[in-house]
Parts: sequence; C-alpha cells; structure tokens
Amino acid sequence: MNLKHHVIPDEHFLALGAGEGGARAARLLSDAQYSKHLLLVAGLADGAARAYRLLGEAQRHRPEAAQAVLRHPAVGAWAWRTYHARVTGSGGHSAARLAAVAAAAAVRSGMDFEVELPTEAGGLVLPSLGRAVLDDPLVTVRRVRGGPAQVVGAGTVRIPDDPHRDAPGWQAMRYLEAEAQGRTLRLCVDDLDPYRMPGARLAADRLSADELIVWQEALRRAWDLLLTHHRTVAEEVSVATRVLTPLTHIPGDQISGSSREAFGCVALSTPPDATTLALTFAHEVQHGKLAALLDVIPLLRPSAGRRYYAPWRNDPRPLGGLFQGAYAYVGVSGFWRRQRRHEQGAGALAASAEFYRWREAAEGATRVIAESGFLTPPGERFVARMAATLDAWRDEEVSAEAVEKAHQDAAAHRQTWEERNGTVTPSTPGGVTVPG
Repeated sequence: MNLKHHVIPDEHFLALGAGEGGARAARLLSDAQYSKHLLLVAGLADGAARAYRLLGEAQRHRPEAAQAVLRHPAVGAWAWRTYHARVTGSGGHSAARLAAVAAAAAVRSGMDFEVELPTEAGGLVLPSLGRAVLDDPLVTVRRVRGGPAQVVGAGTVRIPDDPHRDAPGWQAMRYLEAEAQGRTLRLCVDDLDPYRMPGARLAADRLSADELIVWQEALRRAWDLLLTHHRTVAEEVSVATRVLTPLTHIPGDQISGSSREAFGCVALSTPPDATTLALTFAHEVQHGKLAALLDVIPLLRPSAGRRYYAPWRNDPRPLGGLFQGAYAYVGVSGFWRRQRRHEQGAGALAASAEFYRWREAAEGATRVIAESGFLTPPGERFVARMAATLDAWRDEEVSAEAVEKAHQDAAAHRQTWEERNGTVTPSTPGGVTVPG
C-alpha cells in the first residue's frame, strides 16, 4: 500500500485558521486521513495476514474500490480503536474485522475471491456496503467466475449487483443524493456499522423508507442553500463529508456530532428543515477539519487536566475540547453572519442574535485558548487567525434587539451551567477556568 508524507502548505494552514480553507485544503486533510487509515490497518495486519493480502489484491485489481472502503469513516474508527487496544493491552476490539474490510473491497472491485470471517450480532457488516443477515457464527464471502458476490453460511445471501439497494437477507447502506446548480452531493447513510460513530446516541433502527424521504428532501434543500449562500462550506462538505449517521430523534432536541476517529461522518438526529441541516454541515465540517489538521500538525501541548467553561456546553471542557468548540463556532457564527441577510421578520432577528451570540462566545473562548500557555508555535499562529476573523466581524451592524436577545440567551446558559457545575473563578469575559 502506498503511503506519503503529508504537509499542509502555509497558505492553506492560514486559510484553515481563518475558519475556511475550501475544497483544496479539505482534500489535503482528507488525503492525510486516508494515509492514517492505511497505517492503522497495516498495524493490524500481523493478526490477519490473509485478510490483509486480500485487501492488497483488491487494491491492485481496482484501486478506487479499495480506497472507497478504506476511506469509510467506520473503518477508521474500528482501526483506531483496535490498534489502540492492542498497544495498550486493553482488549475489546478484534483485528478479525479486517477480513470484513477486505471482503468489502473485493466485492467492490468485482474480482473473484473467497474469505472466511466471523459474524457479529446475527449478521455480517461489510463496511461501506451493508449487512448480510445470518445467524451463523462463521460465514464465507465469495465471488466465483465473475458471478454475484455471496455470503454463505447455513444459507446464502446474494449481495445485489447494486449493493446499496436492499435485497432478501441484505440490508444496504443507502445513499442520499442532492443536485443543485450543476453540483451533486452524494452521501452514504450508515445506520448499520457498529463503529459508525463511537459513543454517540445512535438510532436503534435503520431509517424507514418514509424517514429516508424526509432526509432526502432536507438534503436537497440544504445543498442548494449552501451552494447559494455558503459556497466555501459547500466545497468543504463535498470533499470532507462522506457519511451521515442517524442519531436517536427526540422531538425538540436536535443534536449532531462528529468524531476524530470517524473522519468524514456527520451524525445527527432527523433534520427539521434545510437551514438546520445546512448549519449542521457548517458546524461539523469545522470539527472534521480541525481533527484532521491535528493529526498532521500539533497545535496544543498537554494542559494538565484543566477544565474550562464553554458557552455551548453544559459541562466543563478540557482545553482540546474548548479548542474544538471555538473553531466549530467560528463556522457557526460565520454561517449566521451570511444567512441573516437572507432571512426576514422574526427569522432575521433570530439569525442576527445567533450571529452576535456565537461570535462573542467564539471570540472569548479563542482568547482563553490564546492565553492558556499550552499552544505550540503553529497553534499560536492558527489561533491568531481565528481571532483575526472574529475581530473583523465586530464591524458588522447588529440591531439592539438582536444584541439584547443574544445577551439574554448567553446569560441564561451561564447561569444554568453554574447551577450544574458550581461557582467558578472568571478568567476572561469569554471563558472561565474550572479548578482541578
């Protein structure tokens, strides 16, 4: 497998620090994550040598097929957790799943092959493709003489020619597709893989056909919105986002998340409208960019277990978490800065209040990070770019009514936080350090 040394050119590093970066920077980060996945998988090969050989054969047969599997976010999450468990001796994750990764690559490649592998929880997940429903503890995945790929145990499940469509015994990872202004966004819905978003409030069931239609319509409208008013975000999403993972939907509680382990995946509950989904992309792509950049360039030194107030969280955060949140809210405030110009009436007031509140919150948190003493030299340059972006937005005109609403919402959050976590000693207007 071919690996390369990754460098982020200064122009892209500074653009990322300003909260943007665009498609080129997102591609550099995405390629670095691909190499990370390759390294992790190679680190597990000694425990699954036959599977690793099959993966190499699939890569030689059709490189783009193997790459599609290896870039799948759940593969990265599994590889990281399994490698970490091996290094630390903590256990709980098996290198045997490399056979499923190899089988998925072989299925995608169209090559003839045969590999035996264990199932889990009554089925076999082939990452990026779907799940064969079989009770057998051990099954064989194979293709003979160019025929259909099959999963064979006591019974046989035929993987359809288009594996992203359901078939008897086969639960597909389906795709959502949106086209607008001559640009297409195609995202996999992974509601099957056990590693799709570690630690998240995952939806218990797959999306139904009716739910999938709701998600499809929200994506169609959100993609058009991003291309029309948030072009840089759209470019970054088109490169850096590959998968959507449904979270448990609780009415009135819209949540989303991402993971450093699962680059390219956005987890979210059912989007209520296009603007909310577009905002989710603007928020989560920031997390993805920063997480990927941190794998290439260290920006923080260890911060001795200190915890900080974050105006967007209900719990004290470590410095790394505060950094992630501040960078995400550079994106959030930037989204509302642009979007508020296209809203009317109460929507315009709410959007302006959101812009003002999150710009102030991100600026305060960025100041805390800058003054923490734990930034590396590249980290200092990066955070300075964040601060410069936020400072430039101070000149934006915001109505007194929107400012008042922003202050009320921020004060209510701070009061609730202190009631939950106790009184803290202020450090700067934007953040407070929690002792211990």
